[in-house]
Amino acid sequence: MDDSAFPIAILGAGPVGQALALMLARVMDDPSRIALIQGAPPARAAETASPPPTGPGATAGAEARVLALNHGSLVLLETLGARPPGAAPIHTIHVSQRGRLGHAVIRHTDFQVPQLGAVAPYPAVREALARAVGQSGITVLHAHGSRVAARDHEGVVVRAADGRETRCAVAVVSDGAATGQLRREYGQDAVLTAVRAARPRPGWAYERFTREGPLALLPHPAGDDCYAVVWCCAPAHAAELAKLDAAAFSRAVSSAFGDRLGPLTCIADRHVSSLFMSMRRTQVDGRVVAIGNAAQTLHPVAGQGLNLGLRDAASLAQSLAPWLRDPTGDPGVTLRAFAGARRGDRWLTTALTDLLPRVFTTGLAPVEHACGLALLALDLAAPLRAPLARHLLQGWRA
Repeated sequence: MDDSAFPIAILGAGPVGQALALMLARVMDDPSRIALIQGAPPARAAETASPPPTGPGATAGAEARVLALNHGSLVLLETLGARPPGAAPIHTIHVSQRGRLGHAVIRHTDFQVPQLGAVAPYPAVREALARAVGQSGITVLHAHGSRVAARDHEGVVVRAADGRETRCAVAVVSDGAATGQLRREYGQDAVLTAVRAARPRPGWAYERFTREGPLALLPHPAGDDCYAVVWCCAPAHAAELAKLDAAAFSRAVSSAFGDRLGPLTCIADRHVSSLFMSMRRTQVDGRVVAIGNAAQTLHPVAGQGLNLGLRDAASLAQSLAPWLRDPTGDPGVTLRAFAGARRGDRWLTTALTDLLPRVFTTGLAPVEHACGLALLALDLAAPLRAPLARHLLQGWRA
């Protein structure tokens, strides 16, 4: 490898790419030999680091785009010095099915952890990681449109839209949707917003399955009575919901969710996103590795996308550590071993998030009743729900 090249370049400075860079920096004598390539110059601090509004004034600006971090992800970010401040804790998860009997409740006390997870605005997560990256000595390159342009037996060439090139021994693609061989369209869009509840239950997160898709209400950092909304429904319905005024939308979401939290009042703008699953069969192609959304793009049910991506990053950092201490040899064996180690977690998590939004939307009464009985069984029998809950907490473990 050319002495002027980087041993490793990470394409994408989102949370997964930033976390990987920080973990790699801990095993390298010279962290400046890690290239973290982001697509554009960082936004002004006022745009990225502002905390979510709290108290009575929260109505004007609650952040609609939030990230659900499970217990394992919170521990990882803590070790990296990048836990987002002010995240809203999740202590209890309530799962139900609209119009049918049966529900399941998962509590943090079942697993002797302080919380099952937390919810933080996307900018807060990125800013916490960016601060840690800024203190680490990692080389951050701003190169719009960077992509893998060429490769040979010695390394990879990454080329930006303006023609600038960066050479590295290993390239990690961590941002963007997966362009794999497996893809499923769900016929669902997600409406993202935030609401205030008349009868809030702090620390409770809700996943409510409807005929059109899951409706999630997650604790929001804007206040104990505020919830982030992820409403998955038919695209035509999502378009209608996006056009409603705040009062009409508040009535619609209150009707769909039910009265557990009392009337819900919309307090944020609404955003609509199309939902699909896309997955690469393998994460490794020669000296190029895909992790996070670049390896698998998931349905948002159960909030597993970022958590799975952070597990990708942690496993890759662990696998590459011996090679990075002496990056003169061929990393191929190490990369293939990484891909094999990640196969079980990736496929199980993808299968879970692919099955849930489909099985509850069949419209077939026998299937819906069976789903209700399954939820009831999970609620009544701790040994049945424990494996699922542990997977949601920390992922699959060999």
